[in-house]
Amino acid sequence: MDFIILVSAFIALLMLGTSVASAMILSATLSLLLADMPLRVVADRLLAGLNSYTLLAVPFFIFAAVAMNRGGLTRRLLDVARVFVGRFPGGTAQVNILASIFFAGMSGSATADAASQGRILIPHMKKEGYDPGFAAGITAAASTIGAIIPPSITMIIYGSITNISIGKLFLAGIGPGLLIGIALMAMTWRLSVRRGYPVSAPVPWRDRLRPVVVALPALLAPALILGSIFTGVTTPTEAGVVACIYALLLGFFVYRDLGIRDVVPLLEEAVVATAVPLYIIAAGAVFGFALTVTGFGFQVRDALGALTDSAHLFLLIAIASFLVIGFFIEGTAALLIFVPVFTPIAQSYGIEPLLFAVVTCIVVLIGTITPPVGLQLFITADIAKVSVFQVEVLPSVGIILAVVAAIIAFPSIVTFLPSLL
Repeated sequence: MDFIILVSAFIALLMLGTSVASAMILSATLSLLLADMPLRVVADRLLAGLNSYTLLAVPFFIFAAVAMNRGGLTRRLLDVARVFVGRFPGGTAQVNILASIFFAGMSGSATADAASQGRILIPHMKKEGYDPGFAAGITAAASTIGAIIPPSITMIIYGSITNISIGKLFLAGIGPGLLIGIALMAMTWRLSVRRGYPVSAPVPWRDRLRPVVVALPALLAPALILGSIFTGVTTPTEAGVVACIYALLLGFFVYRDLGIRDVVPLLEEAVVATAVPLYIIAAGAVFGFALTVTGFGFQVRDALGALTDSAHLFLLIAIASFLVIGFFIEGTAALLIFVPVFTPIAQSYGIEPLLFAVVTCIVVLIGTITPPVGLQLFITADIAKVSVFQVEVLPSVGIILAVVAAIIAFPSIVTFLPSLL
């Protein structure tokens, strides 16, 4: 009965237009009060949800992403990508994907990737004759790579929930992230040939060196950030500070796109961008506690135990569940609510924790590019001036799910690099 009240109140609040985070807090508060829990528990869980050293990395990496965008790093990475893949079929779309791979190694934010590259590339793609829906769709899909290849804010949040090593999660995301990028480029090649999308003029080899040299400090950022983590010099949180300092140094002294007057706007943008995920994280802690009180996790475990004893069938059920959840609930909230429920069950089936973690993060990210609540979808659709239902994301979703299937079939894609630690 408590579970029905909790879920009914949550759905009703969403239908009334309440934000996901506020709906989680209000429905959880109602459920806990009806269960005779003191109201103080809500405040305690809100604070406990944020009282994590690991989560300190989130605002640092968000600030680093903002500083990189404003400091000119994104533009120079695009120049390098254009030199090497611009001549392929669908050249600018290929640049979009490759630049997302570059940017992923610095920011860890799919949202920052979609917003920064979308503002530059989507208008350019439209002028070149790309369908606006395709331009928005490939930008949104490519942005998910930013939350898979390390550093990854999504994986930091997952690690804070499950206490899995953030360093191992980061290493586990490299193979799948690169595989998604390659698969999206192959899909783009095929669609571009079929639709006659333009090809950029080849850049002579003698002219390729200059963009690479100019962008070299930016290209070194992933090596600096990830190297400091994997060598044990810094924790992931401290690496976030390193990323901030490095982005500012490049913006102020190397590329000189930043000045003293940019400091306050940088801080303002970073604070606003940080407030949303942290609010959702705090709200998710309250809602997750309310779910625990209702016994929802035990009910799901018992139901799945009665349904199947196959680990692969459980994985299919979990993937399908997270896909459906992603249609209605923002990605961070979905992780906070359902990962504590599904992770112990996955362990009981003997599923490798890193494999389940990466599969879950990827499937949850699919929800960020699908209607009706996908954040990256809304960002790119707004830039392309099209409805979210006109954005062409289904081919990319199919490609990403194919990569998920490959990961399940060949777990070493995920586990090989972490096994080296």
